[in-house]
Amino acid sequence: MAGIKKSRKASSPSPGLAKCPTGITGLDEITGGGLPQGRPTLVCGGAGCGKTFLGMEFLVRGASQYDEPGVFVSFEESEKDLLENFTSNGFDLNAMLAKNKIAIDHVFIDRKEIEETGEYDLEGLFIRLDMAIKEVKAKRVVLDTIESLFSSFSNEGILRAELRRLFRWLKDKGLTAIITAERGKETFTRHGLEEYVADCVIVLDHRVEKQLSTRRLRIVKYRGSAHGVDEYPFLIYRTGFSMLPITSLGLKQAVSPERISSGIDRLDAMLSGRGYYRGSTILVSGTAGTGKTSFAACFLDSVCSRGERAVYLSFEESPSQIIRNMKSIGIDLDKWVRKGLIQFHAVRPTFYGLESHLKGMHRVIEDFKPAAVVVDPISNLVSAGDEQEVKSMLMRLMDFLKGELITTVCTDLTAGATTVQETEIGLSSLSDTWILLRLIENGGERNRTLYIVKSRGMEHSEQIREFRLTDKGVQLLDVYVGPGGVLTGSARAAQEAQDEAEALIRKQKLELMRREVERKEALYQAELTALKARFEYDKEESQLAISQSENREAVLKQEKFYLAGIRKADLKSTDGGKKRGTRNEKSR
Repeated sequence: MAGIKKSRKASSPSPGLAKCPTGITGLDEITGGGLPQGRPTLVCGGAGCGKTFLGMEFLVRGASQYDEPGVFVSFEESEKDLLENFTSNGFDLNAMLAKNKIAIDHVFIDRKEIEETGEYDLEGLFIRLDMAIKEVKAKRVVLDTIESLFSSFSNEGILRAELRRLFRWLKDKGLTAIITAERGKETFTRHGLEEYVADCVIVLDHRVEKQLSTRRLRIVKYRGSAHGVDEYPFLIYRTGFSMLPITSLGLKQAVSPERISSGIDRLDAMLSGRGYYRGSTILVSGTAGTGKTSFAACFLDSVCSRGERAVYLSFEESPSQIIRNMKSIGIDLDKWVRKGLIQFHAVRPTFYGLESHLKGMHRVIEDFKPAAVVVDPISNLVSAGDEQEVKSMLMRLMDFLKGELITTVCTDLTAGATTVQETEIGLSSLSDTWILLRLIENGGERNRTLYIVKSRGMEHSEQIREFRLTDKGVQLLDVYVGPGGVLTGSARAAQEAQDEAEALIRKQKLELMRREVERKEALYQAELTALKARFEYDKEESQLAISQSENREAVLKQEKFYLAGIRKADLKSTDGGKKRGTRNEKSR
């Protein structure tokens, strides 16, 4: 059947009390499993709050999802009107009527055609209702609206007694019934019917605040069962009655150890070198002009570069404006749109209420199935509700995205007076990673800086980093520390120039010292060379003198041999003969 999806499995019913699941998302969670089985439930509220819609969907989902046929008894709208109205919402009632899954009976009561005489009872209604129940073997019944039975008769005492009998009759047959009633001024119904249908009382409210309409549901009482006691927003959407209470989203989401890039390499380095956790929530906050959207665009560009899908939820700028602006920093989101990797969902926050925004975001995400989502900016949603309502809505959105392991980047416009430890909506406590962007005014200029306030589950940098928006994206600059701390902008440039000048002077002094060393080395080398040359000269002279002395000795020796030969002396005893000759000469 068109328009009806298989609902999530209802919560486990309370022990000892049988529950009848409604199949309506969220309602089964806050009722602990559904409505009391085999008992009547009162649904009351003003005109247009959704009583008839809730009753009909209770029957349709019961027949289509739980094989429990139902009977709808209308005291106001005709069968034709009901078929037309609910077919426009995607409920194919004609097909269900043909299959005997539901039965519709219109009981028309016209005050002008009725004369109150004698004793009055609802026996005729019992007979008609019993026939319809037997025809489809109904397990569920809806009576809409019960006040119409009071409109023609002044003796309410008799009619109340008959209503008691009707409700006992429904209980005796084990039928799970919804009875709708109009809201009274001081009571939940105009005639105090909650006294008779007290097992479960649900109040619907349709209010308008700040020109925005919101529907709310509250369970006033639920005998024998624990239940949610708060007011829960709901929608009447194209796929049916929809509500997403906080209680339906427990903290049971799976987590992933996988890390994905932020789209900025140096920011990844600050996040222990690996970027965000997949499925985590990242908050990028800052005042106007700090570059929040640019950081979100860098992230989406990185996601799409991996071939993954992304959804951009914009509450401030149109898609064409975002695409044009991001081209100024070298990011072409349009090519990802053409490739079907990015889908924009842009709407003004004041266009409708928070629940409609939430449902619209759910629809886009469920249809497109992205790996990443950008919400830009969340602070604009305050115009559609107060801070607590916005936080509640965003909490449900974040829990839903975490449950789907969708990495989410939220931008938040903060006021200048907002402290670092909080944001306007208070979403910082729900974020896994919080990046704060700030403008620092110094020397007549404003410079952009960032630092990571927190990043759960990972080591991260605690430094303040200056960054610039260039035609090549977001560029983080090196940390530059001057005498007074971290410097940015022109102060940084001036300090850099001063440091460069001082460095040049130090370099020149070092160069002078180096040259002095080289000059002294050259001088010493020259002196060493001269000493070496002088040494070589003296060495040659000494060697020449030694050589000449040796030559003279050799010549003298040759002369001796020559003279000895002339004298016929014994060459071997020349010396001895010389000595003896000396003695002989003395003896003479």
